Amino acid sequence: MNKVLEALNIDQSPWLTKKSNQKFATENPSTGDVIAEIVPTTCDEYLAILDKSQTTFLLWRMVPAPKRGELVRLIAEKVRAKKNELAELIGLEVGKSFQEALGEVQEVIDMADFAIGQARMLYGKTLHSERPLHRMYEQWQPLGVVGVITAFNFPVAVWAWNAFLAAICGDTVIWKPSKTAALCAIALQKICDDVMREHNFPAVFSLIIPESGAITDSFVDNKKIALLSFTGSSAIGRQINQRVAARFGKIILECSGNNAIIIDETADLKLAIPAVLFSAVGTAGQRCTTTRRLFIHEKIYDELVKNLVSAYEKIKIGDPLDQQNHMGPLINQQAVVDFENALMVAKKSGAKVLYGGKKINAPGYFVEPTLIAAKNEWDIVQTETFAPILYVMKYKDFETAIELQNKVPQGLSSACFTANLKQAELFLSARGSDCGIANINMGTSGAEIGGAFGGEKETGSGREAGSDAWQQYMRRQTNMINWSNELPLAQGIKFDV
Repeated sequence: MNKVLEALNIDQSPWLTKKSNQKFATENPSTGDVIAEIVPTTCDEYLAILDKSQTTFLLWRMVPAPKRGELVRLIAEKVRAKKNELAELIGLEVGKSFQEALGEVQEVIDMADFAIGQARMLYGKTLHSERPLHRMYEQWQPLGVVGVITAFNFPVAVWAWNAFLAAICGDTVIWKPSKTAALCAIALQKICDDVMREHNFPAVFSLIIPESGAITDSFVDNKKIALLSFTGSSAIGRQINQRVAARFGKIILECSGNNAIIIDETADLKLAIPAVLFSAVGTAGQRCTTTRRLFIHEKIYDELVKNLVSAYEKIKIGDPLDQQNHMGPLINQQAVVDFENALMVAKKSGAKVLYGGKKINAPGYFVEPTLIAAKNEWDIVQTETFAPILYVMKYKDFETAIELQNKVPQGLSSACFTANLKQAELFLSARGSDCGIANINMGTSGAEIGGAFGGEKETGSGREAGSDAWQQYMRRQTNMINWSNELPLAQGIKFDV
């Protein structure tokens, strides 16, 4: 058994030790080797977890919000104590570089800190009634059981975005992670279980790793799930959105991104080049905020492309736990196939490969970070490929560059490098970027806790991780109190009998 599993005390977990004929393997994408075999959740176990979560909600909703925040604080303390081990597991199971994995675990901690403070700020409003001796106000009530479906690329952080806010709002949470990141989920769930047991909290957080698609379908369709948060592709998100809407459930969708950076003729290239590099190559291009399109002003196009190629040549690829390396592997063989297919389609469209473009002949699922001269209207450029492919394009007019940036189905993250104040303000105006995130002089990748995260168009709906995102995990209630001896009706209506 791997030492990191022992360090996180999950080597003897029932998920790994229980006898079953339904076990599935989780792999190390750097080598293709099996890390562990995991016992998935049966249908009976799933139904029991759902019933338990609903029963716990009836109790948890009555716990004062600051006390709920205390549970989150206790979990964060244990995460802090296991930060390096959790980061190592993330690198081992999903191939994220150790530095990025450390950052993801820190994101869990930061999200906990944010939620703890928010637990004392679930504010409503006092409103003025038009009727004498009446009081009107709004308050927020706990919603119910929250379902969270996460992708492999952020195996712990996205859960925390949802789970910690849901918990301080009085909800219970059931998590369905990607099977390719199941060990990360088990490790974090173990921490939650330990805290709840040690401090006599009920089972606020639960985990399911379904043995069949039928269980996942039930999870999506079940009316007991008051809110479902889904992170994944737009194609799957569209289906889930329709099904949750059909049962009048609430939903948060964080789907595909096709993010762009515009670099104008005034840009500071010392800022722009490393920002493009990290945004395009970080997590091997497997972030929803990865930069996939680059628009460069024609005056600096040749110089910038030359410098980018030089920077790409310095990228070290290999074992993500070796901190000398910048980029790890893709998640699995299918991701490599998708990378190769995208390159084939781009070349057929007339693309020129400026750098990279090959699978690396070594164990694991490594590919070269790739630069391609392309055109924005090509179908392949309009599509998100979850790999380190950056399409490079030339522009002449700034407003045209904004138009091209917006001319894709997705609308998650965007960025502009400029020293021109007017162009910066235009980019951030109603005539500018149509994305949920718009940055000046920084890349598309790397959201901070505190700012609401999410996108527009086919990227989805809703926001996570900051600002007033907590309101999605609660239901709004308007209250009226008549403390007079009369019964006046609104709008001056008379109804005398």
